Amino acid sequence: MLYETIVHGIFKKRHNRFIAEVSINEKTERVHVKNTGRCKELLISGVEVLLEHVNRPNRKTNYSLIAVNKNGNWINIDSQAPNQVVYEGIQSRKIADFGEVTYLKRETTFQSSRFDFYYENEKEKGFIEVKGVTLEKDGVAMFPDAPTTRGTKHVRELIDATQEGYAATVLFVVQMKGCSVFRPNVEMDPAFTEALIEAKEKGVRIFVYDCIVSEDTLTIDQPVPLKI
Repeated sequence: MLYETIVHGIFKKRHNRFIAEVSINEKTERVHVKNTGRCKELLISGVEVLLEHVNRPNRKTNYSLIAVNKNGNWINIDSQAPNQVVYEGIQSRKIADFGEVTYLKRETTFQSSRFDFYYENEKEKGFIEVKGVTLEKDGVAMFPDAPTTRGTKHVRELIDATQEGYAATVLFVVQMKGCSVFRPNVEMDPAFTEALIEAKEKGVRIFVYDCIVSEDTLTIDQPVPLKI
């Protein structure tokens, strides 16, 4: 995926889940944060960030914060980006785990969950739930960075989908390069980890891919080993 107009800034502070202060060309701007997660290990005062300039009438902010520099590498934190790069990856067959997909639809309801994708190929019909990963420690990517009852619910309803004959997948998108392994963040959310382990045992597939991050692009890249 491609971002249009990118500018550099220096992060100052976060007011709430949606709004932060960033210095752009030595001028302080209120910007939209495109991630409602905590991101505490990334959004530290003084770090370099990337912002997309958005010229839209009636919008309260002119910029959206999309990436953070950590140890010289960009980490994309745009929570809308993983779905787009998965869509592009399936269409281009960069993600080949789903075979020759003949039908792909975004946001499909099953029970009380809205899964990110429904797909069909010549062998199966299935659901895909995408989770963006921005948390990294010592080369290990982890999810979640905050407790997620919604995420746990999605995983458990994917288990239900397998019982009804659908293929079901959790696809973690690591929004950076350089991670040697991925694991669920059991210390942060034991319930999510328990649900993921149960899902794997009951036939839900779990895939992990990292991404190439440039200043204005995010591209799905290579599988990352799963440790669970």
